[in-house]
Amino acid sequence: MSRPDGYHSRVSDPLARLLAPLVAIATGVLIVGVAVVPLLTPPWVAFAQDRAQATAWTGYTTAELLSATEAILGDLVVGPPTFDVEVRGEAVLNDREREHLRDVREIFAGLAILVVAGVVVLIVGRLRLGVDRLRASARAGATGTVVAVVVAGIVAVAAFDTAFEIFHRLFFAGGTYTFDPDTERLVQLFPNQFWIESTAAAGIVIAAVGLLVRRVTRPRDLA
Repeated sequence: MSRPDGYHSRVSDPLARLLAPLVAIATGVLIVGVAVVPLLTPPWVAFAQDRAQATAWTGYTTAELLSATEAILGDLVVGPPTFDVEVRGEAVLNDREREHLRDVREIFAGLAILVVAGVVVLIVGRLRLGVDRLRASARAGATGTVVAVVVAGIVAVAAFDTAFEIFHRLFFAGGTYTFDPDTERLVQLFPNQFWIESTAAAGIVIAAVGLLVRRVTRPRDLA
């Protein structure tokens, strides 16, 4: 079987050799980025809060809980990150809670930058690698992402609290992410069960998107 035109020049191209693993990484980043979006929408958050009995934790009515949560999500995703929502004339969040949410927003902003960079890598990869090598690299990235999320899921099931703590230590300064559920609203609005189920949902969506990418990028003679 003959090689496609330009195959040997692409293989010997140093940029092409660098692009192949970068495309794989970019694919994983894009899969995670796509999977996170639905979990930041009011319908999902309201559903997960209801299951976690956030109204009982906060003492808010359903309407008050929805209003406070939508304001927080708006500041988190769109901004500005003031997080100064009030319920019954009182601030929902204290200074520490607002500062933590600003840190969270920076994490999401970093992910957004990586997603944009991933799109650029895929575009350049299409131009320099050709379709077949691009598909192979993207498939490798999707496979690695699915394997990683399955392993992370097993670890989370075995020791969720430990995994959650390690995750926060990686991204936040010590002491900035611990709150008292008896007195602080952030962990009342988003109780532990909320995070357990949201983490599980994120893993499922990431795995599903990863498997879809694997299917779309499989070798053409197997399609």
